[in-house]
Amino acid sequence: MYLERKVDTELENWKKLSIRKPLVLRGARQVGKSSAIMNFATKFKYYIEINFDENPSYNTIFENDLDPISICEKLSVITNTPIVVGETLLFFDEIQSCIPAISSLRYFYEKMPNLHLISAGSLLEFALSEIPSFGVGRVRFLFMYPLSFEEFLLANNENSLIEVLNNAKTQKAIPYIFHQKLKTYLKKFLIIGGLPEAVKSYILNGDILETQRILDDLILSIQADFAKYKNRVSSSRIREVFNAVVHQVGTKFSYSYPNATLNNLQIKEALTLLEMAGLIYFVTHSACNGIPIGAENNPKKRKILLFDTGIFQRILGLNIAPLLIEDDINIINKGNIAELFVGIELIKNTSFYEKNQLNFWQRESKNSQAEVDYVIQKQDKLIPIEVKAGTKGAMQSMYLFLEEKKAAFGMRLSLENFSEMDKIKIYPFYAVKNVLS
Repeated sequence: MYLERKVDTELENWKKLSIRKPLVLRGARQVGKSSAIMNFATKFKYYIEINFDENPSYNTIFENDLDPISICEKLSVITNTPIVVGETLLFFDEIQSCIPAISSLRYFYEKMPNLHLISAGSLLEFALSEIPSFGVGRVRFLFMYPLSFEEFLLANNENSLIEVLNNAKTQKAIPYIFHQKLKTYLKKFLIIGGLPEAVKSYILNGDILETQRILDDLILSIQADFAKYKNRVSSSRIREVFNAVVHQVGTKFSYSYPNATLNNLQIKEALTLLEMAGLIYFVTHSACNGIPIGAENNPKKRKILLFDTGIFQRILGLNIAPLLIEDDINIINKGNIAELFVGIELIKNTSFYEKNQLNFWQRESKNSQAEVDYVIQKQDKLIPIEVKAGTKGAMQSMYLFLEEKKAAFGMRLSLENFSEMDKIKIYPFYAVKNVLS
């Protein structure tokens, strides 16, 4: 069973190009990179998959010769499959295990620009950091993440709900029956998360408890990978910092977390590795005085998000029953799962072709403290976004931002239906995509 992904359309568009750069699919382990490519392979007459992890002997093909024509000749003989331009898809999987193969990609573009060549790797970021100048302008990067909420609806064959959502505007609430149904799916999605294995299990069996067991397996797999990150950083350090991130989601990250055994430099190094692995996302403070928003970033003030709500709630051992039953996400974890969900949905619903960054705003003074959860840039405007885990809440910080930054309007994300009040556009949590469209 294959779960349809939005990246499928991007792959189809790339296939149709007359001259194309080799495609490098980047993203964390278990987000569905290999599955998407194998599904894409059905569009071709021939398909060759070279997995450098499963068969390290392939490395020898690239060690002494990076000429694409020579490489293709050898791969064709070894796999007994013809490599025909326009008819063959060549897939280099776990390419981080063969640095020469990464280096060869630029030559494929220069000498065989019509060949359909895709590469991927779950720890590819580490290899790319060792050869930072590789393939500049000669490869195309495509970033993948866990399933978005819209993709979760698609997996559940809720095409009509997706259409309702795509047409919704803040000027008018959607019918109550659709709003309730979308909230039900949202709650399930917060618990299951967007990792394909967990979603697929739910689609096939309808058993949320079984998805929790699968998430436990995935957590063990993620932690086992820590040993592969860097030889000079022990897996115990990575695990300690990873757990510290989980317990600080929704707040500014503090290096002085309980039972810390590491100094600030060691913690920063571990955070860098986790971010490179795609397991965490930084939300950086910006003064928000103009565009581009990143021009006034302050990396000393950061929140950190985990890459998946399912993994998040499972590590914390949250009681999932209230989340399914109650109509208030504040019931669990003081709403942090709501802020986490919104942040990662903002990332999932932006461009596939760049590594997206998130920002928040904070004002600290003796008489006036204020914080806006997220601030996004849309063309020449900065738009503040506040996350309210329930259906009510004061918005002093939002109004202070609007006044101080002369912003035209702000957005509130909550369990409410679509609506507007004063200078605030109100979106339901399930409509994060609408915020960006």
